[in-house]
Amino acid sequence: LPSCALSAQRRRLRLGPPHTTTMLRRLASALAPAVARQCQAAPPAIGGQTSFAAAAAARMSTQIFVHRDTPDNNSSLSWEFAEINMPKVVEIMERYPPNYKRSAMIPLLDIAQQQNNGFLSVPVMNKVAEMLEVAPIRVYEVATFYSMFNRQKMGKYHVMVCGTTPCMLRGSRDIEKALSEYMGVKKFENTPDGMFTLGEMECMGSCVNAPMIVVADYTNGVQGYTYNYYEDLTPADAVSVVTALKEGRTPKVGSQHRDKAEPKGGLTTLLGEPTGPRCRDLNQVKLDLEVAAAAAAAAA
Repeated sequence: LPSCALSAQRRRLRLGPPHTTTMLRRLASALAPAVARQCQAAPPAIGGQTSFAAAAAARMSTQIFVHRDTPDNNSSLSWEFAEINMPKVVEIMERYPPNYKRSAMIPLLDIAQQQNNGFLSVPVMNKVAEMLEVAPIRVYEVATFYSMFNRQKMGKYHVMVCGTTPCMLRGSRDIEKALSEYMGVKKFENTPDGMFTLGEMECMGSCVNAPMIVVADYTNGVQGYTYNYYEDLTPADAVSVVTALKEGRTPKVGSQHRDKAEPKGGLTTLLGEPTGPRCRDLNQVKLDLEVAAAAAAAAA
């Protein structure tokens, strides 16, 4: 709750100092009815989530995931980087001094996720922790903080709809609805055939070409991994992109209706060679400075 709401709640309950066990118990009791209503209104559980987590996820841009051990995802299992990926792993680790090797954590997790069909299991994270000589919890903290890391099994294509204000104003919610209906899944769910996962991403930096989606392709591991933007979309365009991927075709990357980000009717400025001012000749500037320095030294 916002601090102002909490303060009002404390006054209504006539609570004492805010950092006491009694206050926390009373506040929890006061909030319990609201939590119960959320649970009752929640959709069915998604994967390992509780119904309340699923309800919250439906209102958020990233999935709430609670780990539960499964036969293929628990700490008793081992995992290794593929031999073909080791040169890249070594190159990443060599960027940092030995006492700062934990700085390689995010790029290593990225490579591991690409190899592991798009998600980070517990054995994957434990392996990264072992290589960086840190406690596993340090890796879990990073993997659960950044939305770029997935903690549940993903489809071959992770389709993410931009959900930030410019894209929403340009119809991203209609795009999400069209994709959801076409795939037959809700946000953060996988299609039954394992082909797609529908997700959401916050601001992808292509606001001028809003609305847009991005697709992470995990079909060919690290070597074939791509992360492509599809922009200027209508709901039909978004479905066409996903249909092309499903059929093994390569959809057009970038704007679906413009060359880049110019006005729809064509360029209106910079139609010819710029008239100036021109950049200085830096080589001549350097030469002039050297001559002036030599003259000053001779005069001294």
